[in-house]
Amino acid sequence: MTSHGSDLADFGWTQFFASQLDTDDLEQSLPVRVTAVHRGQLAVAAPGVDRLVPSRMAHVTDEEDFPAAGDWLLLDRKTFRPERILHRKSLFKRRAAGTGRKLQLIAANIDTLFIVSSCNQDFNIARTERYLVLAREAGVTPVIILTKADLAEAPEDFAAAARRLQSGVLVETVDARARESVACLAPWCTHGQTVAFLGSSGVGKSTLINTLTGAGAAETQDIRQDDGKGRHTTTVRALHRLPQGGWLLDTPGMRELQLADVAAGLEDVFADIVALAGQCRFSDCLHETEPGCAVRSAVDTGALDADRLRRWRKLAAEEVHNTQSLAERRARDRTLGKMYRSAVQRKNKGGQE
Repeated sequence: MTSHGSDLADFGWTQFFASQLDTDDLEQSLPVRVTAVHRGQLAVAAPGVDRLVPSRMAHVTDEEDFPAAGDWLLLDRKTFRPERILHRKSLFKRRAAGTGRKLQLIAANIDTLFIVSSCNQDFNIARTERYLVLAREAGVTPVIILTKADLAEAPEDFAAAARRLQSGVLVETVDARARESVACLAPWCTHGQTVAFLGSSGVGKSTLINTLTGAGAAETQDIRQDDGKGRHTTTVRALHRLPQGGWLLDTPGMRELQLADVAAGLEDVFADIVALAGQCRFSDCLHETEPGCAVRSAVDTGALDADRLRRWRKLAAEEVHNTQSLAERRARDRTLGKMYRSAVQRKNKGGQE
């Protein structure tokens, strides 16, 4: 790798991205990392570069083709306008909150996902499962981090419950304010690595980020005394440099995380249910009242938790609905795009006659 490439490696550049470029690309374009996404602008960084650039790119209409925090962009060296996004090695996305059918990008090119919850009333199994599905679908290593362990009488009980969500999942309990406590997270924060945080508002993400970065990178507020929850402060997705050489991406607390295009992630996280379903007498078994249903049999014998089955049903139904909705919207957008281009071509042709 060239010395320029070595400098880029400080920002998470790897051979995966370098292989997408040729000599002409590097002469005419400047590779930069998107460190934050603002309304209409992107904060980008690279060796000797730290600036804002327009977020709009020519001929881009699909939601997944817009830049996300963590993306690698090629900028025109003269105008600093974005030219194209390099292929991503991972992408976190969700259906946007509300009744719309748009896709919302969360982060790109992440190596590890820190799923943050807390050892108090905010510990939520169903929400954590959603985050696990998201991580597994993206092919990213998930690590469940349980904060406020110093305030809990039995933090290991929370950790045990988290480990039961998926075989082999990594779980760490920490006091987010203590540097020595969060030192266990160092292996995922080394040079060139990028970690992202996901968690609901008030679980201590900002405090943990400040401790990991050693600076006030993210604002925090005190815990509310009535329910043990913190007040949400993060409003944009942004990358922060870590002392160990890695990058940390914070995300706003999400009240709603609608899953879409995550069939593989669901199968991975709920592999126990998928394996049981394969043993049912009928291939189209709905796991309700059908004879020979291995899933219901496992629930009856206590081998499978009935609540886990209900959560799987809910996520599976949501995934199918949202994926179909997004597919319909993409098809409609493609049709409208063709109509628009056709109209422009007819207008241009008419003007030339």
